[in-house]
Amino acid sequence: MNSLRDVRVEKVVVNIGVGEAGERLSKACKVLEMVTGQKPIQTISKTVNRDLGIREGMPLGCKVTLRGEVATDFIKRALIIREMRVPEYSFDKEGNMSFGITDYTDFDGMKYDPEIGIFGMDVNVVLRRAGNRITQRMLLKRRIPKGHRVQRDEAIQYMKDNFSVKVVE
Repeated sequence: MNSLRDVRVEKVVVNIGVGEAGERLSKACKVLEMVTGQKPIQTISKTVNRDLGIREGMPLGCKVTLRGEVATDFIKRALIIREMRVPEYSFDKEGNMSFGITDYTDFDGMKYDPEIGIFGMDVNVVLRRAGNRITQRMLLKRRIPKGHRVQRDEAIQYMKDNFSVKVVE
């Protein structure tokens, strides 16, 4: 079989949306750093929403991007919290998967801290095949051909085979 056809985890993005700057955002960043072991970056608002009091350029949340072995280890830890069950609607047509975790204290070794409070997080898993440099290179950028993209069925099968996930309808 061609090794370029193998599906793999490209990255895992873990984010916490707080909706406001200040102390709550710094606590959310602290939680992400405890859970993932990496320093998070803040996500910035791109639009204005007067009803919610959001201005352009205002920090609203934080995120961490995990790659390689660290990413697969985090997926395993996060799926144990979800009891290795993921709903079918968590997969999109491009082969990506997203699910939520309601409380950071569900992770092994995490204890509830009354100063921090309770924070949930979103976990986004990006599955790709090798050979995606075509979209990142400087000269002659191209889209990934349809035959080389990861389909929804392939992503579900990959998660079942490599992470023993049960997909619930």
